[in-house]
Amino acid sequence: MIRIFSALFLIVILGACNPKISGDLRRNDLKKDVEMKTSRGVLLIRLSDSTPLHRNNFLTLVKRHYYDSLLFHRVIKNFMIQSGDPDSRHARATDTLGNGGPTATLPAEFRQGLFHHKGVLAAAREGDAVNPAKASSGSQFYIVQGRIFTDQGLDSVEKYRLKGRKIPAWQREVYKTIGGSPHLDQNYTVFGEVISGLDVIDSIAAVPTSGRPYDRPLQDQIIIRARLVRRSK
Repeated sequence: MIRIFSALFLIVILGACNPKISGDLRRNDLKKDVEMKTSRGVLLIRLSDSTPLHRNNFLTLVKRHYYDSLLFHRVIKNFMIQSGDPDSRHARATDTLGNGGPTATLPAEFRQGLFHHKGVLAAAREGDAVNPAKASSGSQFYIVQGRIFTDQGLDSVEKYRLKGRKIPAWQREVYKTIGGSPHLDQNYTVFGEVISGLDVIDSIAAVPTSGRPYDRPLQDQIIIRARLVRRSK
């Protein structure tokens, strides 16, 4: 009886120190990174605490192995690689992908400090015509590859794509050095970034695709496994 009581007592104490936030998610999960093993290499992703709805949703899906065996079903070189459609698991080469996922959406969480430089993780969504609130998909995401811009190119983005909204000077410097896709800023929710594996993004983005409108890789680019890992730093 003493051994059983001690074990139960320990479980209670540990549970109190690491309480559930919701569903499968526990408080210490919020300080973990996501290791995403793909057919082209490993991506290490760190999520942003300033977008808690998107962070918690992504962590929960990873814990449930939702992304395991899914494809990067849409790939556009010098722009982004997209995944998160559950219909892509075991999809045939002729299947049209990009419409799968939960019916529930997430409210947009736009943050001035989170912008579309190379390597960021952001939520896919339906277009403005049917989604004026810019709510995010419940599972689909993309990772930015983008391209490097000049000041003239950024001026053009501000004028024609951002409708006059100015890109902060410090963000312009990032777009001029590592690159990105600035026309998406404040239109799609950024909620994390790749902190290791930028070469994997380049490798996936370079594969031949079907071209418009679906941009599906001709050879499957697979998320073999996604899991939570302890941060090394």
